[in-house]
Formats: sequence, C-alpha cells, structure tokens
Amino acid sequence: MYVPSALSMSLATSAPGSLGTGSAPKAQTEWVDCIQASDMCNQNPYCSSRYRVMRQCLVGKEKEAMLDNNRECQAALEVLLVSPLYDCRCKRGMKKELQCLQNYWTIHMGLNEDMDDSSPYEPVPQPAPNRMLTVAPKGFHCPDAERNCNPCLDAAKACNLNNSCKKQRSSYIATCSKEDPNKGETCSKKRCHKALRMFLDRVPTEFSHRLLFCPCQTEGCAERRRQTIVPDCSYKDKEKPNCLELRRVCRQDSLCRSRLADYMVNCCVTPHSASTCPNQDNHQACLASYTRLIGTDMTPNYVDSSFSNWTISPWCTCKGSGNQEEECMNFLQYFTDNTCLKHDRGSLKHPHAFFYREVKYRRLFLAMAARAVPSALQDTTAFNMYHCVDNAFSPFQ
Repeated sequence: MYVPSALSMSLATSAPGSLGTGSAPKAQTEWVDCIQASDMCNQNPYCSSRYRVMRQCLVGKEKEAMLDNNRECQAALEVLLVSPLYDCRCKRGMKKELQCLQNYWTIHMGLNEDMDDSSPYEPVPQPAPNRMLTVAPKGFHCPDAERNCNPCLDAAKACNLNNSCKKQRSSYIATCSKEDPNKGETCSKKRCHKALRMFLDRVPTEFSHRLLFCPCQTEGCAERRRQTIVPDCSYKDKEKPNCLELRRVCRQDSLCRSRLADYMVNCCVTPHSASTCPNQDNHQACLASYTRLIGTDMTPNYVDSSFSNWTISPWCTCKGSGNQEEECMNFLQYFTDNTCLKHDRGSLKHPHAFFYREVKYRRLFLAMAARAVPSALQDTTAFNMYHCVDNAFSPFQ
C-alpha cells in the first residue's frame, strides 16, 4: 500500500489558496470534525479538486493498485495529507457519524493496510480521579452466599422500568427474532444489527451496560447474559469465517472499521505494558468501545455460558489460516485473551469488582464511625472510598 514520502509543505503553500502554513502540527485540545473539514476543503478550489480525485481513486476493487501506481492519486493524497481533512476526527454518537467517518477514511483508507488503524474518533478524555471508582446500580451486586441471585435478570427488570430501554430492547429482540422468508433465514442480520446499534446508541449506559456486563455466579445467569444480543441472529452464522477474512470485510465498511480501530486503541495493550488498559487503565473507555462493536460485522459475544472462565470472541476461527496462522491468532487474542477486559480491577471478569471493594470500605467506615473510633477518619483509603460511594456516580459515565 502506498505510503507517501516526507511531505514538502511547499506543496500546499505554493498552491493556489494555500492549505497549510508550513508549521509543525501542535497538540490539539479541540478537533475539527471531518464533516466541517470536508466543507473547508470544498471551499478551496485546489483542495476540492484533489478531494474529488481521491474519492475516485478509492472506488472499486482496484483501489490498492490505484494508490500504489497512479500518479494522479498519489499527488491528490499528498495534497490532502496537509489539508484539514488529515487531522480531522469524529465524535462518538454525533448526528452524522457515518458521513463523518466516510470523510475520514477517504484520506486514511489504505495508508495503514498492513498495520492497525488509528481511531477516527476524538481521544477519550481521562476521567477525573474521584470518578475512577464508581458505584454500580442498586441491586447489581450479589452476595457470595446468594447462589440464586441473578444480576442479569435484575438488569432486565431495571430496563423494563425505563421507558426508553424497554422500548428499544423490545424492538431489537423482535427484529432479531423475525424470520426472513425472502432469504430462507431465521432472521435478517442486517436489520438485527441496525436495531442493536439503535438500542446501544439511544439507551443510557447505566441500563445497556448492566445487561451486557452483569457479573454471574451461575450458568443460568451467564446464559441469559450470552443471549442478551440474540446471538442466533446477530452473532452466529452457518459457517465461521476466518478471522482475517472477517477483519478484511469489516475494514471495507466505514462504521465497522472505525469501531474496530477504536476498540484496538482503547482495549489492547502490548504484552510488556505495565498497565492493564490503555489510557492510564481507563477500562470504562474499553467497555464503551467493546459495546460499540456490537451491531457490526465484528460483533463480539460470550462464546458459552461459563460464568467463571468466560471467553469473548467475534464469530470467526483461525483454522485454515495457513502461513497466516500467527497473524490470525494474534488478532483473535485481542478478544479472547484481552488483559483490559479480563483484569480484575474493572473488567468483564467482574465489571464492578471495584464496586465490591467500595461496599467493603463503606461498611468498614460506617462500622468504625458508629463506634466513634477516631482512626476511621485517619484511614485515607476508607474515607476516599466512602466519599466515592456517597457521591453515587454511575459506573459508566
């Protein structure tokens, strides 16, 4: 895939209606969204003409060859790399998200074909220190002694008490359960995926994440959790494709490619990293990125009803990968063996393991305070934990 040589800034500054100033890029506090960047480019005759050329270069199956060998495509790309379009980003859940992402990939598609993409979304802001430990919704925690407790059932009940959650959940369950007689299939996966995305986009995370990440102590609970996204329609298929082929298909779609890249950025760490999650152990950003993959070709899910040793994976396999087996396994392990998802400090293993510790410290603090023991206030950890619980932050803000 074509990678431009070191760009001469004079390419832009010498052109009619200069696009750049020649200065080095600076750290950005505010990003131009790619719709606005496209409008800015279209107002400049030199940029807009190259933008039209670039869109033509990316049409059809021969786009890789066009970018590699076509001089006009290469020239257009080099101009656009110093335009506002190169540094633009998209906001998660913005009104015209798909259009914004399509504008982004007009420039970035093909630049990183042999490596992981950068996320087209704005970087996730670091949560305030006092919000890193947060409280799970009431009734979410099951004491170890209560084996009959089912947090996933409680999550469904809580959803039904919220009008938006109940409406959107009923909608996607109905859509994903309908037969598609035109194709002789049990459902329309495309419509099912769209309904799932609408549910996850419109319903507050305090309800949707509670359904997806409820911590289970029984197989019955874990099976309910696995069935949350109606996997027979949204997840499974007649045959499992190779994971590298699934990745290729995903990267042909702007939305799927974007959300996969965002998952990689927010959930995947190197084997030798000191942290368990990227962005200073920001596992909440990882859970959000994981959730946004649901409803795409790369939809992940729990592979079985195990509650103690669960595994998450897209619907794909590395069998038959030939000499690409190592690459395939490395990609698959971003899901099946992901330290950010599995780490016990705030992951799917116990999405609210931090909540359990908060309850312990709050009980400790209250017990000590009730006895009027001054040392209670000297225990900084207990005091801070009590403060977090008392503020009652949502677990996925």
